[in-house]
Amino acid sequence: MEYFLELLFSGLTRGAIYALIALGYTMVYGIIGLINFAHGEMYMIGAFTALIVSSVLSIYGLPLPAILILAALAAAIWAGAYGFTVERLAYRPLRGAPRLAPLISAIGMSIFLQNYVLLAQTSDFVPFPSLVPEFAFLEPYGAIVDSSGLTILAVSALVMTALTLLIKFTRTGKAMRATAQDRKMALLIGINVDRIISLTFVTGSALAAVGGLLIASHIGQINFAIGFIAGIKAFTAAVLGGIGSIPGAVLGSFVLGLTEAFATGYVSSDYEDVFAFSLLVLILIFRPAGLLGKAAAEKV
Repeated sequence: MEYFLELLFSGLTRGAIYALIALGYTMVYGIIGLINFAHGEMYMIGAFTALIVSSVLSIYGLPLPAILILAALAAAIWAGAYGFTVERLAYRPLRGAPRLAPLISAIGMSIFLQNYVLLAQTSDFVPFPSLVPEFAFLEPYGAIVDSSGLTILAVSALVMTALTLLIKFTRTGKAMRATAQDRKMALLIGINVDRIISLTFVTGSALAAVGGLLIASHIGQINFAIGFIAGIKAFTAAVLGGIGSIPGAVLGSFVLGLTEAFATGYVSSDYEDVFAFSLLVLILIFRPAGLLGKAAAEKV
């Protein structure tokens, strides 16, 4: 039972990180119908930004909780700025182009950002400090869950709750939903669609950056390529839950995280990705729209 609980919390931790990244995919797709394949790099840029900021702040002897909060804010702001820039340079000029053009642009931007960080930093893995203090009350359960894993779950829950409240109950959230439903009609009723789309990219990038900080602190190392595999897994989770559906992205992320954890624990770590993508194939065969997705009616 202890081993089962250890795998359970490990899967929930993975799922929480995947959810923070998958939300960006599903928000962008829901509003403009674009798969932003450069989104995983925002996760990586957030991790590197947090490393730089936390290294500077540690020189001044700040406590770990303060360093964690300030590093998370800096990573979110910096990655959000990158998300805004990517949308303006790589996607907005191609908004009226055939769908293949922005897709190629997204892949090109992903490769560019990876190599940009490779040249600016290093190709080697870089150690990342643990920014989460040890919680004394978790000592009896140390074999099951640690402080960084619990922090990941707590922060992810808070962020996802805040995002849900933003989308459902704020003026900006209503504008996002209106733009996603019908962009032309949103323009006619006075919504600044360009600003809403930019804000969506900024929000998704900030969420991915927070996820990058949390998992880097949990694992203890980063490099320029961490965004690629994390982005692919998060995209898989978004499709699994139903691309364009925020609850679906969250559900798909936790299903994927738990599948990987139990496959690793009870079968072999070599088959982790096999089980994850096999699950995706089965879901798409029997429910092509995903777990919570809705089949879109084709306009004629």
